[in-house]
Amino acid sequence: MEVFNRLAPFIQDFIYLNKWEELRGIQVAACDIIFDSDDNLLLSSGTASGKTEAAFLPILTDMYNNPSKTVGVMYISPLKALINDQFKRLELLLLDSNIPVTKWHGDASQTKKEQLIKKPQGLIQITPESLESLLTNKRGASLQMFSDLRYVIIDEVHHFMRDSRGVQLLCVLERLQNLTGVIPRRIGLSATLGDVTMAQNWLNTGTGRNCAAPISDEGKKRVRLHVERFVNFADKRDFVERDGSGNVINVIGEGDIGHREHFEYLYKMTLDKKTIIFTNSREETEFIMANLREIALKNKSPDVYRVHHGNVSALLRETTEDEMKSEDEKIVTGATVTLELGIDIGSLDQAVQVGAPLTVSSFAQRLGRCGRRGQIPQLLFTFVENLRVDASDILGPINWEFIRIIAIIELYTKDNWIEPLYPHHHPYNLLYHQTMSHLKSNGETSAAALASSILTLGSFKKISQDDYRELLSYLIFTEQLERTERGGLIIGKAGEKVVNSHKFLTVFIATDYLLVKDENRTIGTVDKIYPVGYRFALAGMAWETIDVNEKAKVIFVKHVPGISLVDWDVDFDVELHTILVRKIRSVLESEDEYPYISERCQDRLLEIRYIAAGSGILDNLVTQLSDKKFAIFPWVGTRQLFTLHYSLLHRGIKSKLPWISAVFLEVIFDGTAKELEALIYDIMQSDLNLYDLPLPDNIQVRGKYNEFVPKNLLRKQFIEDYLDFEGLKEALFP
Repeated sequence: MEVFNRLAPFIQDFIYLNKWEELRGIQVAACDIIFDSDDNLLLSSGTASGKTEAAFLPILTDMYNNPSKTVGVMYISPLKALINDQFKRLELLLLDSNIPVTKWHGDASQTKKEQLIKKPQGLIQITPESLESLLTNKRGASLQMFSDLRYVIIDEVHHFMRDSRGVQLLCVLERLQNLTGVIPRRIGLSATLGDVTMAQNWLNTGTGRNCAAPISDEGKKRVRLHVERFVNFADKRDFVERDGSGNVINVIGEGDIGHREHFEYLYKMTLDKKTIIFTNSREETEFIMANLREIALKNKSPDVYRVHHGNVSALLRETTEDEMKSEDEKIVTGATVTLELGIDIGSLDQAVQVGAPLTVSSFAQRLGRCGRRGQIPQLLFTFVENLRVDASDILGPINWEFIRIIAIIELYTKDNWIEPLYPHHHPYNLLYHQTMSHLKSNGETSAAALASSILTLGSFKKISQDDYRELLSYLIFTEQLERTERGGLIIGKAGEKVVNSHKFLTVFIATDYLLVKDENRTIGTVDKIYPVGYRFALAGMAWETIDVNEKAKVIFVKHVPGISLVDWDVDFDVELHTILVRKIRSVLESEDEYPYISERCQDRLLEIRYIAAGSGILDNLVTQLSDKKFAIFPWVGTRQLFTLHYSLLHRGIKSKLPWISAVFLEVIFDGTAKELEALIYDIMQSDLNLYDLPLPDNIQVRGKYNEFVPKNLLRKQFIEDYLDFEGLKEALFP
């Protein structure tokens, strides 16, 4: 009650009107820290645990009691949709507060933006790209708008920490601090964090503050889980339809049996239940939802099937979100990562995950989407596997994805573990971007002053003066920069084309998409031209191309019945952590039974364990697969596995990762398994210099603007930020 009495009157009224029985523990803790300290604050707890309110209640109280002379609060989100969602909630909360809230992103009202520049006040909701644009193109307005900025709220901290947008955000915030001379407190919100200390350090970058991270008192929640398996058989001879005379009238295609059973199962399990069906690819989402719609049509059920991913138009996604918020609508939505983040979609009956989540963090996010508002989270896993019998492949019958499902569930529910996020120590592509952005904002600058401004940003503290000098020299050589008669640096002829493009503000790689239109209605985007007469899937429906305007990058379509396929180029990398890989091994080694897997999954697990034990992969570093083919199982993460791959190459031994999420290397070797094992241990005991490894000339950590960075700096980034020889040695010699 003491904390409640400290809140602003309009907030107290809001709490009464909404019949809150009490403030949650995380909200009380946040109020204490905001009111009684000058620390930054990290709020990490489950979805729908009240984190957003925990941040806003005390901050808005402070703004009410001590109004700022300019914009006082900045809320930063990775998604425009999250901003729009929060805007509606904040408008209700701020109704009687005299604290205005303004959306600031590409789709927001230009009039409202201009009004805020003329009279800066209240709260701004913005994306990192829009903040970059403000600081780069409207430096004077930025100074005017934020010279009394008190708080910066960063939503979905874990999302920013994992990629280049997080580096950009930290740089822009620090540049804004340098411009205004004020250091606002930062409040980070996140549902899934594997390493709180790492997140605290990230949030503190460039502020010189401590960061409080109160422990949530939510306690362990009950979770309902179930894993179900479906099988496609490679041998088609057993699956034929014959007429009364025994003549073959239909051969059921390979893979059709398991998929059809899977779709029927999903239809039954989601019938009259508000559900998100998560998959790991847009193609799979489209295919599953199209099949569910066909089954519903056959059964004369209502069409409640929607698709939500980044290539579906914003209008259709928002319509789906609004439908899902309705308590009466039992919408079934197929989605990828777009619904992992905290957009309010109301209470779900369940979530479905098709196949294994890519990470434990992703599983935690997806589990958090259900069980809101007092419900027990319910997550159903399904997977379809192709059974092929090949006596020469002793590891082929092992379904690694299935074992990874169990390992991920066990790590999160029993060990309470989530992957820590790797820091970006050498983001040279971002160094280029921030250099160009600084010059566009400030004009001609000496090399020394530029180095002083850029290298002092917290995100670049590991980058040396020599590296920056090399980058600047390269940029001058490639005409990205130009040296003036006075010896200063300005943006060069080639650089002008980059910084004046509307794409300059974004630091994530975005494919050039073509717009898909049904008359004047935008359906979404695709990444390749589908010629006239071609049929493809998008937004859960089938379309036929009726015209293509290549210059305008528009495909005109008409809706057609049936199921079609669509394919997007794969644009994600899978990275397994050593802890997850070791848990996979533990699942294979143990005799534990898992009550959440079905009977047919139990049978399959016993079979896989038998194969794994008999193959020797659980006991030996090296296992012989055939005459000259060997498998190396160090049971380490992807980074460590790649380090071993290049270390072997350094000794003249070629190896490969059989597939992107494999946990072992395949090697062609003329000697014995013991000789190969001895060679690996010799490498581990050597004083290996990673810079001596025979890395490909084009080796690099994937990133936008890499084309403007010298190759040897990209190579250095890969060695320093991706390879992990010490982690590999520690795993093999614990």
